[in-house]
Amino acid sequence: MTSFLFDGPSKARGTILLAHGAGAPMDTATMNAIAQALASSGFRVARFEFDYMAARRVLAARRPPPVAEKLMTEYRQAVEQLKANGPLIIGGKSMGGRVASLVADDLFDAKRVAGLLCLGYPFHPTGKPQQLRTAHLADLETPALIVQGTRDPFGTRDEVETYDLAHTIELLWLKDGDHDLKPRKSVSGFSFADHMNILAKEVSMWADRNTQ
Repeated sequence: MTSFLFDGPSKARGTILLAHGAGAPMDTATMNAIAQALASSGFRVARFEFDYMAARRVLAARRPPPVAEKLMTEYRQAVEQLKANGPLIIGGKSMGGRVASLVADDLFDAKRVAGLLCLGYPFHPTGKPQQLRTAHLADLETPALIVQGTRDPFGTRDEVETYDLAHTIELLWLKDGDHDLKPRKSVSGFSFADHMNILAKEVSMWADRNTQ
């Protein structure tokens, strides 16, 4: 049975389901900040952990993450068990968003989800820009928003702007943001809190346009 961590009102404009990245759990400082920012815009935010990550909380051994494709069933199960009221947006941080993107179209076609939100999408492994993880994004049917830092080592702005992405995908670039969307304030003039405010505002407007 999937365990969820909730933020935001129970009666909300919609629900956003988020999975974590490959190496960190659902309640990191970054995930907490993202969830709180989205909740501040009136969303019900639900976070969950894949089994390998949940096992790390009770076992001494650190289980490595499976390949993303092997986590698709777990994501679908989380959607089923959440039983969200109203529009449901699925997504996640890094690998969590990638897994959500792999199941999005089937769920969208079945009218189970209204959109996809990826936070720091891992377009390629660090230092291996030729190993793209974008084939399924070329013809994605689900309305999607990818929020990316301009200096994310998993896909910088200069790199991503050369990719063949579906017209259903919108990109929100956060100036000087890293893979956790954090900028260097001395360089960008922005703080992480500033970026979270931008995130909340832009996701709200995107949802209004695309997930009615």
